[in-house]
Amino acid sequence: MIIFVAGIDTDVGKTVATGRLAAVYAAAGRRVITQKLVQTGCEGIAEDILEHRRAMQYDLLPEDLAGSTCPYVFKFPASPHLAAALEGRRIDTAKLTGATNTLARHYEIVLVEGAGGLCVPLDGQTTLLDLLARQHWPTVLVTTPRLGSINHTLLSLAALRERRIPVAGIVYNLHHPSPPEIVDDTLHIIRDALRTINHRAPVLHMPTAASGTTDERFVSGAEALLAACQP
Repeated sequence: MIIFVAGIDTDVGKTVATGRLAAVYAAAGRRVITQKLVQTGCEGIAEDILEHRRAMQYDLLPEDLAGSTCPYVFKFPASPHLAAALEGRRIDTAKLTGATNTLARHYEIVLVEGAGGLCVPLDGQTTLLDLLARQHWPTVLVTTPRLGSINHTLLSLAALRERRIPVAGIVYNLHHPSPPEIVDDTLHIIRDALRTINHRAPVLHMPTAASGTTDERFVSGAEALLAACQP
């Protein structure tokens, strides 16, 4: 099973969400691996892959060392298309999906983390949303209660629905403190929007770093997420 982890924007907690979901599934005895499609702003092993492994309490895997868990790593911290162009390279989407499908042949669950928001360009013709529309991977959307999130979340859900990309759930990242009035109101609006797309899709409250994967609501939500991925 391939599950895509998207975000309403950059810096909303996609990496933490991917790592924590993987940790929950690994703790339940499932054979799980994570992948980062494209990483910018670093060299060598992708920073987000390192974060995933820390969350899972895994050492680097052979697939990490071979580069198949992050097919493209670029030095310049920018949108993937620009970071690639600055190195005289171009992202081949067939290479991305080929690496993902290879991982899926060896693992029960592959969690694929995106880069930035849904409409981030991978090259001159293809956005992340275009790629998802072709692959139809069940998608988890990571959002937060910070100001502006309602707009970004509803637009992202509308884009996924318009392109007929299955929405498996939402991770509601509560890591950064927000006024309770905003937290509750944003959650209410998000839940209502999600029900119109997939009534089985859960909203997972992502716990703070201190609670990790022991938060029972997050663990049960992660299991509900797998059920929502089924056709």
